[in-house]
Amino acid sequence: METILLRVKDPKQDISAIQAAASVLRKGGLAAIPTETVYGLAANALDPKAVAKIFQVKNRPADNPLIVHIAELDQLPSLARNIPQAAYDLADAFWPGPLTMILPKQDCIPDIVSAGLDTVAIRFPSHPVASAVIRESGLPIAAPSANLSGSPSPTNARRCVEDLSGKVEVIIDGGDCSVGVESTVITLADNTPRLLRPGFVTLEQLCSVLGNVAVDKAVLYKLEDNTKASSPGMKYKHYAPKAKVILLDGETDAFVQFVNNLEEKDVWALAFGDEAARLNKPFLLIGNTPEEQARNLFERLRELDDKGAKTVYARCPKKTGVGMAVYNRIIRASAFAIQKL
Repeated sequence: METILLRVKDPKQDISAIQAAASVLRKGGLAAIPTETVYGLAANALDPKAVAKIFQVKNRPADNPLIVHIAELDQLPSLARNIPQAAYDLADAFWPGPLTMILPKQDCIPDIVSAGLDTVAIRFPSHPVASAVIRESGLPIAAPSANLSGSPSPTNARRCVEDLSGKVEVIIDGGDCSVGVESTVITLADNTPRLLRPGFVTLEQLCSVLGNVAVDKAVLYKLEDNTKASSPGMKYKHYAPKAKVILLDGETDAFVQFVNNLEEKDVWALAFGDEAARLNKPFLLIGNTPEEQARNLFERLRELDDKGAKTVYARCPKKTGVGMAVYNRIIRASAFAIQKL
């Protein structure tokens, strides 16, 4: 299969590229498109055969549900039922944007999208290219990250090309993603709203709208064996480079001392910035603030593979605000290999 790479700076001007991607989706094909979080691998969410191609191309486990993307709030009732007022309150506060809500699904949602669950995850992205493609297609779009399953999510088109060239019809290059980690996921299908995956919309922000929001144990800890995942990214080793990642939980001085005393070969560090000048091992900077860390994390993990790193020691981020999202991703990238200093 030939993959067409299209550059879109302004979807209002680059209309032909938007139309090309939308046409592919209407015909049951796949298109990699930018969103504000990460690049997504899009298919018609109402077409089980098209959605099956996502799982085949990504080698994605079948029990890992997908998120359905919309471009108008009016689309919500056609995809979800028993929608509580809390959903509209969250939509008013955070849509369009990096928030996914899980709700009871309508019968039109294929089981392959929801991984057999009676719920559906729905998001209204804010990226102008994603919105334009969805609107032009006239379809709700199922779109997990546009990478091979388990590897770091792509935050630029170059990484999509590396993973998907020859496997999808179209890749749209819309520049770097502004957020850098996947959307926050909250379920409203239970009596108490529950955070299933942290993201750029923080727990604190959710609580400011809804009051009490529970935090699923799998956000910060490994999901127990034989437990069905109710949200993408909960269950498996995820977001991982080829290098072995070990998370170090300790203060700056302890981190620097530990890394500098290592005698292993091909060791790299993933540093925040304040400790970088003191390290005697090769390192990549991830950023001082949680927002910078979120934006840079996946690209840095991929760059470590580019550089041939075999083992990577990473600073443990904060577990509050956007830092919770960074921590959630990096513990999965490390397969929960955490060492206290």
